[in-house]
Amino acid sequence: MSKLPLQGIRVLEFGVVWAGPYCAAFLAGLGAEVIKVESLKVFIPMTRGQIPRPTEEMLKELPPGVGATPGRVPGQRPWNCMPLFNAHASNKLGMTVDLMQPKGKNALQRLIAVSDVIVENNPTETMEKLGISYEMLRQLNPAIIMLRMPAYANEGPYENHRSFGFHIEGVIGHSLLRGYEDMDPSATTSVLMGDAASGTHGAFAVLAALHHRRRTGKGQLIELSQAENLVPFVGEAFMDYSMNGRIQSTIGNRHPLTVQGCYPCRGDDRWVCITIKDDDAWSGLCKAMGNPAWSQEGKFSDLVERYRHHDEIDEMISLWTKSLEPREIMLLLQDEGVAAGPVMDQRDAFADPHLIQRGAFEEAFQQDTGTHLYPGAPYKMSETPPKIRRGPVRLGEDNRYVYQELLGYTPEEYAILEEEGHIGMEYHPDVK
Repeated sequence: MSKLPLQGIRVLEFGVVWAGPYCAAFLAGLGAEVIKVESLKVFIPMTRGQIPRPTEEMLKELPPGVGATPGRVPGQRPWNCMPLFNAHASNKLGMTVDLMQPKGKNALQRLIAVSDVIVENNPTETMEKLGISYEMLRQLNPAIIMLRMPAYANEGPYENHRSFGFHIEGVIGHSLLRGYEDMDPSATTSVLMGDAASGTHGAFAVLAALHHRRRTGKGQLIELSQAENLVPFVGEAFMDYSMNGRIQSTIGNRHPLTVQGCYPCRGDDRWVCITIKDDDAWSGLCKAMGNPAWSQEGKFSDLVERYRHHDEIDEMISLWTKSLEPREIMLLLQDEGVAAGPVMDQRDAFADPHLIQRGAFEEAFQQDTGTHLYPGAPYKMSETPPKIRRGPVRLGEDNRYVYQELLGYTPEEYAILEEEGHIGMEYHPDVK
C-alpha cells in the first residue's frame, strides 16, 4: 500500500463522547498515529459507555449506544465493548496516565514534545484544571497544533457550559426545525448532527494547519465552536429571519415549494422517501404510478398548485406505495429520474448491494469483542485508500509502546508507574 497522507504525524486525543473521537478517527484513518489519552481513575459517561461495570440486566435496559455489547452481556471489560465508543475507535492507540499527579504530568509533557497535534472537545475549564493550555504546549513544542472543540467557545458567557449534542442543537435552533406541525419540541428526537459535523470540520481544520506548518514551520491554536459550526447547516432559516423577519417552524418531511414526504410501503414499518422537485420529476412519478387519472387534474399542473394540494397528493401517493416494497419503489422512480430512496434499518444497510460493493462496512477484530463490521471511511482515495488497519482500541492497550518505546522509560520506571495507578487496562475499583 502507498504511504498514507498523514503517516508520520502523531496526534494525542483527549476526546470525549463523539465529536473529538470522531475527528481523531478521520486523522487515524488517513494514517496519523493517534494516541488516545485516558485515566484509570476517571470514567467519562457517554464515552466508553454510561457506567464502567454494567450488569447484564442493566445492558438489557440501556439504549444501543451504551448497551449493545456483543450478546448484550458485559464481558470481562465492558468499557472496551460499547458501540458508541468502538464506532470511531479503530486505527487508534491507547495509553493511560493520571494527569493529577506530577509523574503523570511529566509523562504527558514528554509525549507532547514528540507529537504534532492535540485534539480535545472538553469544557474549557477541564483542560485548564489539568494544566493543558496552548501556551504550555507551545513552550514544550513550538510547532504543535492544538484543536479545541468546546460546545460554545473558550471565551464568552458560555465558555464553561456543559453540553451534549442535544443542547447544542437547541441553542442554535435546530430542535425547533425538526418534527411535525402538530408536535411540540418535547417530541423531537436527538440526532446529534453537531457532533458529526464538528468532528468532520475539526479534522479539516487540522489538515489545513498541518499544511500551513509545512510551509511556515509554525503550529497554531484552532478553536472550533460546535454551536457556531452547526449554524450554517440551518443557514436558510437564519437568512429568512435576517431578511424577512420570519421564524421558521416544523414542517415534518416537507420542503418549501416541493412535494416531498416519507411514504408507507408494503410490510411492517417499511417506508420510502420521495422528492418531486419540478415538473419533470412530477411527470416521472406519474409515469411510474401508471399515469392515474387523478394525477392529470388541473390542480396538480404546476409546482405552486401541487404544494397547495400537498396533503391530497400525499394520500394518493401513499395508496400507491403501500402496495410495493421500498426498494422496488426506489428503482421504479430512479428509472424515471425521480429522487427516491428506501428508509433502511441497520439490517437493511448491512445487506444493501450498493453499500456492500462500495465496502462501506469493514471487518475488524478486537480481543474483547471479536470480529464485527464497522463503518469505514466515508470517502475513497485512489492512491492512498483509507482502511481499518486495526480494530477499536482497548483502554491502555499500548502503554508499553508509548512509555518504553516512545518516551524511553526503563522497565523499572514502567513498573513503578504501573504500581502507582498510571498504567493499566482496568479502571480503578473505586471508579463507578
